[in-house]
Amino acid sequence: MTRLTRVIDDDRTTRTTPRISATVGLAAARRSRHSGTAARFVRTAAVAVVAATVLAGALAGCRAATPTSVAAAGSNDVLAAVSTDKPTDGVRTARIPRSVSVTSDLVYGTAADGTVLRLDVCSPARVPGAAALPGVVAIHGGSWSMGDKANTDWRAVCRWLASAGFVAYSLDYRLVPAVTFPAAIDDVNTAVAWIRRPANAARFGIDPARLGVLGGSAGANLAALLGMRGSGPTDTGTRVAAVAELSGPIDLTEAGQRLGHPVPYVAQIERAYLGCRTFSDCPQAMDASPLYAIDRSDPPVFIAQSSDELIPREQGDAFAAALSRAHVPHTLVTMPGKRHSVALLDPPMRRNIVAFLHRYLG
Repeated sequence: MTRLTRVIDDDRTTRTTPRISATVGLAAARRSRHSGTAARFVRTAAVAVVAATVLAGALAGCRAATPTSVAAAGSNDVLAAVSTDKPTDGVRTARIPRSVSVTSDLVYGTAADGTVLRLDVCSPARVPGAAALPGVVAIHGGSWSMGDKANTDWRAVCRWLASAGFVAYSLDYRLVPAVTFPAAIDDVNTAVAWIRRPANAARFGIDPARLGVLGGSAGANLAALLGMRGSGPTDTGTRVAAVAELSGPIDLTEAGQRLGHPVPYVAQIERAYLGCRTFSDCPQAMDASPLYAIDRSDPPVFIAQSSDELIPREQGDAFAAALSRAHVPHTLVTMPGKRHSVALLDPPMRRNIVAFLHRYLG
């Protein structure tokens, strides 16, 4: 049965459109900074990384039925229904033209702890004299404790975005257990500032005022937090003009643990990322939760999730509800099954996200 979701458009009118099913996901990893001794810290971090590894392995094989309908991604028109019985491998099925180029391992900053921070740039073919292109920051998942900008899936995401007419910036950031919150989001902010520097924007032919972000799982948490933090114009500083998040954990607080039925080791992963022994004594959890940073000036958001994942779909539903209350344009797409993060990126979902990003970034 096709479910329905509400899409809030720029004109603030509410439409009801076919919705797909639900993917809330996450990939999280955790270590406890509040351990009383170095030995306890090492044990906690090790357990969290093992839990994250188990989670990543469990999600790696997630597949589900392809949705029977697709909601328009931020459009005034509903896309035609799409149906297929064939399973897909998410973004890996995207066909990339040979004209897409990759510039690897550019240094975008050095963290206070000395970590050198790098990103890759995926670019469509450059046409001399052509107008500047929009840019999209791509943030990999991996429980905040693993993952890489250039692994098979995230290199595919980077190249797919370039093939759709964006300059894509796929970045690495510091990971648990070496660091905890807010190190990762600080790194993402550093990357956005680097991308917007006039010389860097000119080098890759982007319009620095038209910058969006896409993230998956733990990277979706960071993408959403990047978009919701701060207020005011979205074309300057570390603000972005559009957010697409796949399976993101949106509420990392104690209250968030009551959204649906999260499995215990995911909570452990989240606490490791936050650097907290318990949620009840973890004030930084609210700062790490996009749900509590929303205001009317925030950019449009595309939320993709699935219905039967390790992370409850109620996370994405709560995000959509909060965006509605703040009158922030958004699209919620919920797929049936267990797909997580980039596994959601079958052809219909990719078309929807591209349409959404082009609508708000040009």
